[in-house]
Amino acid sequence: MTASHRIRAPRRSWRVRARNGMAVGALVFAFSLVTVGSLAPPPVSSVSDRASANVQFFRPAGTQKLTVPDSAQGVAITRDAYSATAGVQTLAAGGTNYDWAKLVLLKAGFPVTDDNVTVMTRWMRQENGVDNWWNRNNPLNNGWNSGGNSGLGSYDSLEYAAESAAEALHSVGGYSDIVAGFASSAPMDVIESAIWASPWASSHYEYGGHWSYAPAQIVTSPEGTWAG
Repeated sequence: MTASHRIRAPRRSWRVRARNGMAVGALVFAFSLVTVGSLAPPPVSSVSDRASANVQFFRPAGTQKLTVPDSAQGVAITRDAYSATAGVQTLAAGGTNYDWAKLVLLKAGFPVTDDNVTVMTRWMRQENGVDNWWNRNNPLNNGWNSGGNSGLGSYDSLEYAAESAAEALHSVGGYSDIVAGFASSAPMDVIESAIWASPWASSHYEYGGHWSYAPAQIVTSPEGTWAG
């Protein structure tokens, strides 16, 4: 077959080529949309969605119950009690017969209880009376270190008188029952009976016949009687 008679394949028209090109472009564009969609960040969740997720995350697996049997008993906790005792300066600042009674107990190392103070103020009243309980700065008419016989001596100050009274109680054997009574916070009648039986007063207060149980009035001593 000669070259002049060679059969040539028909050429595609430009319209066919154009359609093919458009089809390929459409495929590429569609693929790019799919790719971009897969790479885009996830949609932002709303506040309510996040709150719901958090609640679900922290929600306990189930409700727990603690059942206490009826036989269970509570445990009582005992705590130490605390109290404060007035010091010498505080009592001197008060300056009353009750303050001096507390000072004698404090100097003697006895508990400063209401009953002990009551007995001491009764004792002081039997010696000097209430209105002049500080007489000669010797409320109990104590002869120890006072320089006078039969308790008629005096002290430079009520503080020194309290110290001497405490010293006398611990130094004279005949006062041992008084010391034991005050030290143990014995009932008031026990301490008072020990005072009557002791050699503190030669009259022994008529063993209670000359003893008043009425509450002693609170009386303040004159200025300058406490410190000497």
